[in-house]
Amino acid sequence: QVRLVESGGALVQAGGSLRLSCVASGIIFSRNAMGWYRQAPGKQRELVATITIGGSTNYAGSVKGRFTISRDNARNTVYLQMNSLKPEDTAVYYCNTGGYPGGYWGQGTQVTVSS
Repeated sequence: QVRLVESGGALVQAGGSLRLSCVASGIIFSRNAMGWYRQAPGKQRELVATITIGGSTNYAGSVKGRFTISRDNARNTVYLQMNSLKPEDTAVYYCNTGGYPGGYWGQGTQVTVSS
């Protein structure tokens, strides 16, 4: 079965950095596009970034220039490097394959940015 396990969330001050990781199993990782989404309290889940099997990336406007998505096919892992974090980045971050709203999801990892 497909399993996605996120890690790396933490409490960080505004302006700080974090790197999230998501390890996938049960899929042929190199043949799947991957994505990161986030959901803040009281808000809908939203796209953060996606990466295709060829490595092309797409970002939400609110994170462009601050976040970088990457993948390591040898480790079945997708990363989200987050720099210059802002309080509005506070959310549960989810790893996804197969797209929104369907697809497969991890359990999420909490990112909290204090001002």
